Amino acid sequence: MSDGIIDVAAGLILRPDGQLLLGQRPEGKPWAGWWELPGGKLEPGETVLQALARELQEEIGIEVTQAVPWVTYVHAYPHTTVRLAFCQVTGWKGEPRSLENQRLEWVNPAEASSVGDLLPATLPPLRWLQLPNTYGITSIGGRAGLPAFLERLERALARGLKLIQVREPDWPDGPGATSLRDAVQTIVKLCHAAGARVLINSAHPAAWWRQADGVHLRTNDAAALHTRPELPEGALVGVSAHDNAQIVHAREMGADFAVLGAVLETPSHPGQPGMGWDGFVAGNRDAGLPVYALGGQSGDTLDEARRHGAHGIAGIRGLI
Repeated sequence: MSDGIIDVAAGLILRPDGQLLLGQRPEGKPWAGWWELPGGKLEPGETVLQALARELQEEIGIEVTQAVPWVTYVHAYPHTTVRLAFCQVTGWKGEPRSLENQRLEWVNPAEASSVGDLLPATLPPLRWLQLPNTYGITSIGGRAGLPAFLERLERALARGLKLIQVREPDWPDGPGATSLRDAVQTIVKLCHAAGARVLINSAHPAAWWRQADGVHLRTNDAAALHTRPELPEGALVGVSAHDNAQIVHAREMGADFAVLGAVLETPSHPGQPGMGWDGFVAGNRDAGLPVYALGGQSGDTLDEARRHGAHGIAGIRGLI
């Protein structure tokens, strides 16, 4: 606990089929009858993962074997403020069982409210779980490169890619050209048919954002805004960031997620090592929203990224 804030480790216990474990607060506790994620307060000297393992052993009788930090989020209740370190738990020994007179239910995160009232601080991570772990970024280059790109995109969609960003600031005809608009329409149609969503980089016309699934704001474009752009219900807003202050701004303006980098050296910037994973952890500190790692990322770096608190990875090469 620090600065009057209660530090809590909360676990999103996820089965391979995507089902999530929720617990109902028992009678005699504040918010009795409301549903929450298992976990509890950190004790002096404990790390988040240590506290989580202890709490889950005491509360539901499982031994955690695989867990990663995810998003740290501060929520103010009427009489207390909690800093929730959400972690994803994907490996454990034993079967969860009630050891504190609480009901337990496995739920589809998208339909979690079907069990009853959810604690307010439980709602954001349920929403964040809808974001995939990989975020592809286009690199078409121009009309001549479109056929080859669409072939790559079809293969990526077949592999399960569910979120992409159209980012073509150097399109030869201009970032608002009709030729690019036509390409965007083809991309959106292809992605929607595969159940994937498309965000449009803010280098391109705002009208395109609304025809797709939202916008990805460049760092300077996000800095000029105090609130998220007005978009249709369900649209997403992503933000590019390079440090913790920009991550905090993304959260304060109501973005759905951020992208932080460059983490590792990239082919486009040879000899520039990037911020490294320690720099990513520092930039992602108390983010309050999911953050993708950008720069030198591929399917081979996903596990490493998640061990360092990233929601997933974003990039051009290896994802599309």
